[in-house]
Amino acid sequence: MTQPSVVHATFTIDRAYDAPPARVFAAWATAEAKARWFAGPDGWQAEIRELDFRVGGRERLRGVFPGGRSSDFRAHYFDIVPEQRIVYAYEMHMNDRRISVSLATIEFRPAGAGTRLAVTEQGAFLDGYDDAGGREQGTRWLLDKVDQALGTS
Repeated sequence: MTQPSVVHATFTIDRAYDAPPARVFAAWATAEAKARWFAGPDGWQAEIRELDFRVGGRERLRGVFPGGRSSDFRAHYFDIVPEQRIVYAYEMHMNDRRISVSLATIEFRPAGAGTRLAVTEQGAFLDGYDDAGGREQGTRWLLDKVDQALGTS
């Protein structure tokens, strides 16, 4: 049996969107809007999608890749300031194995007629199944999809 391990890492991504903070925040706040961008790559199929967007609420997105491998995102919301900030903790599972536990902070700031968005993630990556570089790359990909969902790209 392999010895359990953990690697801690933090990253921050800053993005600009050509939409006001209320509109960018709304992309995170409702199940319908979030489903437009928060999903796996082509071929990935959602099995469970739940969003209870409130302080104390939970979110879950479980899906399956071609070939049967599954991913499962399970989050708990700790702080929500409309149009300004979202703080949540989440765990990621692959094939029912927990691969990471993270704290994510999303900040929305007015920037002219648009929004400056900052995502900061502090992660504990478990047993070598994931790492901060891969997670940051995946988060950047999702933030591109937010831009597409807003229709500003």
